[in-house]
Amino acid sequence: MKDKKVKTPVIAGKKIVKTFGEAKVLNEINLEIYDGDFTVIMGTSGSGKSTLLYCLSGMEQATGGTIYCGDQTITGASEKELTKLRADKFGFVFQKTHLVSNLTLYENIVMSGLIGSGLSEKEVREGAKQLAAQMNLQDAVDRLPSQVSGGEAQRAAVARAVMGNPAILFADEPTGALNKANTKEVLDLFTELHKKGQTILLVTHDKEAALRGNRILYIEDGRVISELALSEYKKDDSMREKKLAVWLEGLGW
Repeated sequence: MKDKKVKTPVIAGKKIVKTFGEAKVLNEINLEIYDGDFTVIMGTSGSGKSTLLYCLSGMEQATGGTIYCGDQTITGASEKELTKLRADKFGFVFQKTHLVSNLTLYENIVMSGLIGSGLSEKEVREGAKQLAAQMNLQDAVDRLPSQVSGGEAQRAAVARAVMGNPAILFADEPTGALNKANTKEVLDLFTELHKKGQTILLVTHDKEAALRGNRILYIEDGRVISELALSEYKKDDSMREKKLAVWLEGLGW
């Protein structure tokens, strides 16, 4: 019998604790995020899912425990070290795009590539054009964020996030402010990136978004209480939808 392929953790957390004042938001969480996985974190509002993402990415410092990215320790690292880590290895997409309002979509993407990617300006500009085409932004690249749709702005934010080929793409409720059509566009893009090998960590409360992942973690009261493994995403997979629905129902969703 052949051995199953051993997955490589790109992020590992040991007994992660995060407190705000006297409130313990994360309660000794142990987990690993694996290379090439599309991992989804779900949970009710206030369960700690976004806080966990911020701690794993070094945007928030954990109060206790240890978080590693490869052989580098995130917890206790200096802000200078964390800034370099995020620039070199991480990409971020949020519910709000945080695009620079007085720059075009193309300029927003280029700016990201010029900061910490290690690419020449020519390489960055060519890469930005290719990403814009890949994300179907050809007709919008020369417009300001205020002149495009929510879906176009969010696709530009994803392009900006992956401009430097990050090892991990972190996404916090990236479709939370989008309509159904724009949500589908962004989720299709995440699915395509994952098929090409991009490691993704997505926080969401949306079942449609969660269906795109191959691994789903459920957080309650600052603890990971359950995990669901799914096969690779296929459109209109009713069995996949049923498996997720039954799992969530069993958790009181």
